[in-house]
Amino acid sequence: MSAELETSEGLEESEKTSPRALDGESQARISDLSELLKEGTKEAHDRAENTQFVKDFLKGNIKKELFKLATTALYFTYSALEEEMDRNKDHPAFSPLYFPVELHRKAALIKDMVYFFGENWEEQVQCSKAAQKYVDRIHHVGQHEPELLVAHAYTRYMGDLSGGQVLKKVAQRALKLPITGEGAQFYMFENVDNAQQFKQLYRARMNALDLDLKTKERVVQEGALEGSSCPFRTAMAVLTPSLQLILASCVALAAGLVAWYYL
Repeated sequence: MSAELETSEGLEESEKTSPRALDGESQARISDLSELLKEGTKEAHDRAENTQFVKDFLKGNIKKELFKLATTALYFTYSALEEEMDRNKDHPAFSPLYFPVELHRKAALIKDMVYFFGENWEEQVQCSKAAQKYVDRIHHVGQHEPELLVAHAYTRYMGDLSGGQVLKKVAQRALKLPITGEGAQFYMFENVDNAQQFKQLYRARMNALDLDLKTKERVVQEGALEGSSCPFRTAMAVLTPSLQLILASCVALAAGLVAWYYL
């Protein structure tokens, strides 16, 4: 057998076990941003899922005052996110994911705030320090690193779509909210006819974004930021009024993380 033939056969055998030998579909899945995000944020999702507050919430053990604080945190979170989404609606790294009619939550949250606090709700609420830190991060990303905005949008909205109906029913039952939707408008996506099909469309568009691997890695790191920055355990250990504000700011993040995990 010639050395040339041996070399050729050796290459063929190597290619059989090399990642390059993977079929195109497998290679595409490995590099899909949705797959990278799901794997890269799994630890944060697990932490959120196993937090006592989240377990209690899913069991329907939640006080109305705490839910009101959570709704307040959601309002400030989505106000910031949607402001930056509007700012970057024409940016190539985000524009394919701009669905204001189908996804935006600020208007729904205003209705929930009116229900819980009354018409003068803006005079009664303020953004907690923990929520403000996250809000500031969203503004920084939107203004200076818009290619990372997808991490916040995907993690939040796909989680909301996945678990929205479940969380709405839990809240309605636990807090005796009207079955007509008052107080739980946030969880109702009236302009999405089929949540599963919409999520498939969203993931397909996200995976088609023209991002290099380094940028995708940064997006994954940004996606994990929500879970890692939330001081759940501290808040649950000593639930003083001030820590309730911290906890409430994290509910806005954890509910979506837990729901997203079950995509």
